Amino acid sequence: MKVLVIGTGAREHALVRSLTADPDVEAVIAAPGNPGMDAIALCEPLPGGLLDGEGVVALARERAVDLVVVGPEAPLVAGVADAVRAAGIPCFGPSAQAARLEGSKAFAKEVMAAAEVPTALAHVCTSVEEVESALDALGAPHVVKDDGLAAGKGVVVTTDRAEALEHARSCLAKEDGRVVVEEYLEGPEASLFCICDGTSVVPLALAQDFKRVGDDDQGPNTGGMGAYSPLDWAPPSLVDEVVTRVAQPTVDEMHRRGTPFTGVLYVGLALTAKGPRVIEFNARFGDPETQVVLARLETPLGSLLHGAATGRLEDLSALRWSDQHAVTVVVASHNYPGTPRTGDPILGVEEVADVPTAYVLHAGTALDADGVLVSAGGRVLSVVALGDSLSQARERVYEAVDKIELDGSHHRTDIALAAERRELHVG
Repeated sequence: MKVLVIGTGAREHALVRSLTADPDVEAVIAAPGNPGMDAIALCEPLPGGLLDGEGVVALARERAVDLVVVGPEAPLVAGVADAVRAAGIPCFGPSAQAARLEGSKAFAKEVMAAAEVPTALAHVCTSVEEVESALDALGAPHVVKDDGLAAGKGVVVTTDRAEALEHARSCLAKEDGRVVVEEYLEGPEASLFCICDGTSVVPLALAQDFKRVGDDDQGPNTGGMGAYSPLDWAPPSLVDEVVTRVAQPTVDEMHRRGTPFTGVLYVGLALTAKGPRVIEFNARFGDPETQVVLARLETPLGSLLHGAATGRLEDLSALRWSDQHAVTVVVASHNYPGTPRTGDPILGVEEVADVPTAYVLHAGTALDADGVLVSAGGRVLSVVALGDSLSQARERVYEAVDKIELDGSHHRTDIALAAERRELHVG
């Protein structure tokens, strides 16, 4: 099987890394990829960009691939998967209509209501006056979400009403701007990826990510600063409960609407005293949770994704998982998540291999005119390590992070620390 992976980030690098380890995958092409992917797969340009469905189809035909995997959300919302499927090529990723589960938080709430999925109370607002009323009705802490795609940075959670209103105004100022004001959900968060083929659902392992830029969950939201898996503190029944109460009813509702969901349904959860509640849906693998979930997946990834793309999930055997713990830490560039500085040389990547089980996934990197690896985005690298315990995995990943040299860079030092200290509990 030949597989084409669309995207440029650490999530796609993780997918490429797992696919190249699959004995049934003879070749992996990444488009456009990044320097990290280029070291293990064939990187091809996409002259029309990630949203160019016909360009993706042309490349898939040229390379005679058997499967296209669309990584980021923007191409999915733009209909790239539709173009690939229309060309008769199996595609892992939802249609544009199904990807509205991520592309519009208001739509996701509508589907959750129809499917009786437990989630936060919410008000969809199109004016500042409606936002003010919603903030008053739901109280603090305030949760204000941009209705559309915002690269993981469209959500503000704050006790400051003025800050909540300012964020709402910036969202409403966009063309067709809408915001969703939600009830705040108290409890630890968890992420569950559910592989879907339009009718069936196969869950992966739970993970937890860290959205705030600073230690102790301080500072603004980011695209994610780290993650770990498994979640030893979560109830053993949680995955089955989420599939039964959330993922399967959502997939059934999307099928009933004539827009079947094929790909990854990312379920972001708050584990409240009243049970799990959905914070958000995404229509693709999450970043950085993918980095730790795939690090532990022992089932070949190619057959799993191809089975979903061709409606054959029920034919596959149960997934196999490593008992090890995985932790990833994101190394971010100067001033991220503001306006990140780029073009700084990155040193020490090769030395990470000296740390047992540790490796680096590239996110925002490039090669300059002299062939030097430099930063090219806000989140630059995801450093991953495994261990027989969470403590060992954390020790290894931070030893590896210390080998990276990037001027002005920063990272969180507390990824998975509360879990290691057994400070997390549900209810």
